[in-house]
Amino acid sequence: MAVSGIYNQLSTNYEHLSTMKRINSAADDAAGLSISESLKSQSGGYDAATNNTANTKNMLNVADGALSSIADSLQRIRELSVQASNDTYSSDDKASMQDEINQLKQHISDAAGNTEYNTKKLLDGSVTSVNTAATANGSSIQTKLPNSTLDALGIADYDVTGSFDISKIDDAIKKVSSSRSEIGASTNALDYAYSNSQYTSQNLTAARSRIEDLDVPRYVSELNKNKILNEYRLFVQSAKTGQATRGISILLGNRS
Repeated sequence: MAVSGIYNQLSTNYEHLSTMKRINSAADDAAGLSISESLKSQSGGYDAATNNTANTKNMLNVADGALSSIADSLQRIRELSVQASNDTYSSDDKASMQDEINQLKQHISDAAGNTEYNTKKLLDGSVTSVNTAATANGSSIQTKLPNSTLDALGIADYDVTGSFDISKIDDAIKKVSSSRSEIGASTNALDYAYSNSQYTSQNLTAARSRIEDLDVPRYVSELNKNKILNEYRLFVQSAKTGQATRGISILLGNRS
């Protein structure tokens, strides 16, 4: 190998060690580069899917928290309703109970109207479902969002000061419980999709690393070998140049 060849190999060794990558250009390994880029694309898709599912899970946690608060208010309204059903209470007593019920209804209305995630209303019926791109190819998981307004729950005009039906509150509690169950099931599905995407991305990244990453001990050994060869060839070249110079001097001396 010529000195220039050894020098070029040294430059390549230094380049690989500086980047810690075996493939820095297509010239290093054309087939390997193609496979590596394909794996990178797939891994990026799974990473995006992981982020998507995480965001939707966060959104559902917000919705479930608000529904839990609504359920608590409904349970309290039911307790007051049972209390108001007792004839031992006066009209003024029932009016006081209704005042508390009105406050609880206002809380339910506020929770349904103001609960949002990234400016998206979650419980007022304006958004009925959310699609989550939960895989690398963009296929989605659909998550239903409930309408939890007073009208949707059927208790907008609920009043215990006159004739009332507690079963309306029972129906409202069932609706909220059903909504929470659906959200829980969707969260579980997203958990599975999240874990699958994360695990697949890790495996793809590991596979890409095995193709791209440098075998440092081998390249350091090769670098040292090429440095020694380069020094040896420079020495030989210098020695030959010195011998030629001395020969010319001898010839010129004889002629003189």
